[in-house]
Amino acid sequence: MSDVQAQLDQLVKSNDIVLFMKGSASFPMCGFSGRAIQILKACGVEPKTVKTVNVLEDEGIRQGIKEFSNWPTIPQLYVKGEFIGGSDIMMEMYESGELQQVISGQA
Repeated sequence: MSDVQAQLDQLVKSNDIVLFMKGSASFPMCGFSGRAIQILKACGVEPKTVKTVNVLEDEGIRQGIKEFSNWPTIPQLYVKGEFIGGSDIMMEMYESGELQQVISGQA
């Protein structure tokens, strides 16, 4: 496992909710990342409880997370170590109530 992959593994496993995004929770730098933050807020998640990783700050992380998840796009949400998906999947899961269950640990 490369250093980047080990770093990503540690981030995902040591935080309940991790969002790899462009920008930050207070200043998203793309519409999809902003949408992901809004979905989490709508689920009742406090922004301070989400570990956000700005992929624009580190090329290794930006490319590494795509390999780590085998998912080509950003943002990427992880809950309790499990890859959930990007903003479209988050929205579908939110609308069905499934995302709230995953976040609360009831799924």
